[in-house]
Amino acid sequence: MKKTMAAAAIATLLAGCTTNPYTGESQLSNTVGGAGIGAGVGALGGYVVGRATGMDAGRAALVGAGIGAIGGAGVGAYMDNQEAELRAQLQGTGVSVTRVGDQIVLNMPSNITFPTDGDQIRADFYPVLNSVALVLNKFDQSIVQVDGHTDSQGSDGYNLALSQRRAESVAQYLEAQRVDGRRLDVQGFGERQPIASNDTEAGRAQNRRVEVRIAPRAAG
Repeated sequence: MKKTMAAAAIATLLAGCTTNPYTGESQLSNTVGGAGIGAGVGALGGYVVGRATGMDAGRAALVGAGIGAIGGAGVGAYMDNQEAELRAQLQGTGVSVTRVGDQIVLNMPSNITFPTDGDQIRADFYPVLNSVALVLNKFDQSIVQVDGHTDSQGSDGYNLALSQRRAESVAQYLEAQRVDGRRLDVQGFGERQPIASNDTEAGRAQNRRVEVRIAPRAAG
């Protein structure tokens, strides 16, 4: 049953792929990302769009803070504009910008973000995070999930703690740049969510990262 649902979800996602005008890369269309992506992402769950619990908590926090939601018809355009500004700000920084439906994922490799085995942000990465904060403050009707990840070297417990500290460092820096802390959800995943093989150094380097996932707080 799970395999069937996953296959259907993947088919739904692939059917909605378009070419990003800024990068030439394939991405999900906004049509699929709005109404149509619901079924596909529902089947794939957190694998595609991250932890729902954190996002739900962020939405609840924004409601409590009195921050307005985006009308359904305006979500796509709102995220399009936010994506365009992030791409312009982050071009050439080493941070990738990926669009998945109505979410934007920023991948921050640890080699440009932190010293080896450290959790204090490198000073030369401050301007990059300043740019991210600038856009997040402009588009304040979105919630932000900050996830830390490591490779599989070392013990699971150590990696989990390191990933949490790194995610917290990024979140705290963004908050220091006036990003409302109620919009932020922070989680360390250690080595549990690799995006490449841990059998090679190149793969391990890809797995050592902080991901910032941005989603709209849509009305309803």
